[in-house]
Amino acid sequence: MNRPMSRLPLERFPLHLGLGAHAVPQPEFTGMEWYAAYLKRHAADGSEGWLVQMFGFSASWSNWERHPAGEEAVICTSGAITLIQELPDGPRKLALRAGDYALNPRGVWHTADVEGPATALFITAGRGTEHRPR
Repeated sequence: MNRPMSRLPLERFPLHLGLGAHAVPQPEFTGMEWYAAYLKRHAADGSEGWLVQMFGFSASWSNWERHPAGEEAVICTSGAITLIQELPDGPRKLALRAGDYALNPRGVWHTADVEGPATALFITAGRGTEHRPR
């Protein structure tokens, strides 16, 4: 199906990349409850669906998360972000500046620190994502 071209701000309207190389614009992001509806909308893609989101940050994350369905690419687009990954052999910190990216491995708990305003693009195998307080 051909969709008419439209302009959507990624920080408000995430993008789903699904089976058959489909890119599907999503409804406006409204908070954590949004994810349950997203998973229902794209359940047929299983663990092969990817969520693309962009977030701006002015404070460090208040929680940890992990993605058991697959890796997550984190691309810093402005400012600086320090990813913290909880690996079996100890924590790893990855400092990212604009234009840098890193991968959060499948199932690894991760969080992030920022010292000033920063923006990042996330490409996530989001099915089964878990959160815990930091």
